[in-house]
Amino acid sequence: MLKFSQHFSRLCGAALVATALTSGANAADVAVKHAQGETTVATNPQKVVVFDFATLDNLDRLGVKIIGVPGSIAFPEYLKKYDGADYTKVGTLFEPDYEAVNAAEPDLVIVGGRSAAKYGELAKIAPTIDLTVPAKEFISGTEANIEKLGQIFGKETEAKAEVEKLNSELAALKEKAKGKGKGLMILTSGGKISAYGPGSRFGVLHDSFGVEPAAPDLSVGNHGQPISSEFILETNPDWLFVLDRDAAIGREGTSAKQLLDNELVRQTNAWKNDQVVYLNGQNWYLVGGGLGALHNTIQQLSAAFDKAK
Repeated sequence: MLKFSQHFSRLCGAALVATALTSGANAADVAVKHAQGETTVATNPQKVVVFDFATLDNLDRLGVKIIGVPGSIAFPEYLKKYDGADYTKVGTLFEPDYEAVNAAEPDLVIVGGRSAAKYGELAKIAPTIDLTVPAKEFISGTEANIEKLGQIFGKETEAKAEVEKLNSELAALKEKAKGKGKGLMILTSGGKISAYGPGSRFGVLHDSFGVEPAAPDLSVGNHGQPISSEFILETNPDWLFVLDRDAAIGREGTSAKQLLDNELVRQTNAWKNDQVVYLNGQNWYLVGGGLGALHNTIQQLSAAFDKAK
């Protein structure tokens, strides 16, 4: 473990990841700037509770041990081990079990996204940081978080390698997306459809993956812009990227495939050219900015572009 006697700050990706290390008897302290302020924690904490899927994904990739995670939720297949009895269940993403968190005696609690609203209460129990990433800074913010976690857990080398690998994969995907036509990103839920454009919650498709938007002026609200099958036909995208929210959260209802299989959508270029891509809902909706989720997503999109007509 590295020990420093003076405070320092470093630039990580597009965000300033400010840390301060001070000498101690057994460990150094690191002051981490995050979405809700600055929190001082011991470097390489041993008892970590995580309320954010993206962070769980990233820590898993970095080889960091976790002791507590949310329960009553469908873990992605590659994170399925955290559903087991070896990991203390500490409530849900939206409602922490504060007694369970307290009993776990964590050295660090990490929130983000859905759990960010509980930061204040959790911070009363243990040092807590919020690694929420703004939609418009999805990739740069994700990379900054990975480097930040690398600093906290003494995994700087591993974090740097993961960021470099991600950037390489993104560059290759952008190259494949060039000249492949325009795309429309939609989410289905409860029989309704919303669309997402550049700068929105799922705008990474256009902002970082290189897909030219078929509808560049959509609302950037968190819930997207409500649309209809008529809108899809009028927009007539070359690609239709579909996120089925109900399937992602395990809720029964009309599937995205059923909802879109109608005479209007069937007239679009995307449908006629078999370029309707049903995205992995857990990767996109539940995890988001996790290394595993991003790698899986890039692979899926890359394979789709390879088969483009």
